[in-house]
Amino acid sequence: MPMLETATVVGQTRVARDTYRMELAAAGIAAASCPGQFVMVQAGHEGARLRRPLSLHRFDAGRVELLYRVVGSGTRWLAGLAPGEQLELLGPLGRGFPLHPDRPAVLVGGGIGGAPLVALAEARGRAEVPTLVLLGARQAAELVAVDRFRDLGCRVEVATDDGSAGRHGLVTQWLPEAMADFGEEAVIYGCGPQGMLRALMTLDPRFTVYLSLEERMACGVGACLGCAVAAADGGYLRVCRDGPVFAREEVRL
Repeated sequence: MPMLETATVVGQTRVARDTYRMELAAAGIAAASCPGQFVMVQAGHEGARLRRPLSLHRFDAGRVELLYRVVGSGTRWLAGLAPGEQLELLGPLGRGFPLHPDRPAVLVGGGIGGAPLVALAEARGRAEVPTLVLLGARQAAELVAVDRFRDLGCRVEVATDDGSAGRHGLVTQWLPEAMADFGEEAVIYGCGPQGMLRALMTLDPRFTVYLSLEERMACGVGACLGCAVAAADGGYLRVCRDGPVFAREEVRL
């Protein structure tokens, strides 16, 4: 069950252009979380009602880590917090990634979409099965978590739109080549821009594909319907409550 917890900032590090990693002491949420879930984060002074959804980057030993990009006043406020300051978190929320620990996996992250995949790789790493990570960004300065994935023993390939790091082009362009050593038992996990997720949906139907959707959320608990996406069988699904992780057969993008 989600909980409202007052978390204490332990540390904050700038890890890429306009991108920060915040470590928080939040024992209750850390203990209850699984990869792919998110928290609604206070994003303003005490008493501010507006919260921001941020995926759980890592969680362990009473602490959670959030990886976020500064895009407005709320995230700019977050970036200005110092160790010892406090903020409220509501979570963990949503449906996370099925792990399939005995099957090889390919993790595809676009931009800040690589954030929740670190917790996934960490959880799967304990099963000691092959994990390939493909990370894409507009340019080298915006790549995130490359060293973290490598420290977890993953094989990592990167691509940038301008060719400033790794391969030149979209990360999904290199997916078939990168997966040449994987059989159809591989599980593909993706998080990133909708164009990238649409490309993953077109992969051979023999592959198991899970997509973590990024939508604007107001409440985070399914009440406002602001994050609805089209369901494959008609109607709508709520990203915050029914996802954010979906099997590709469940949604239409």
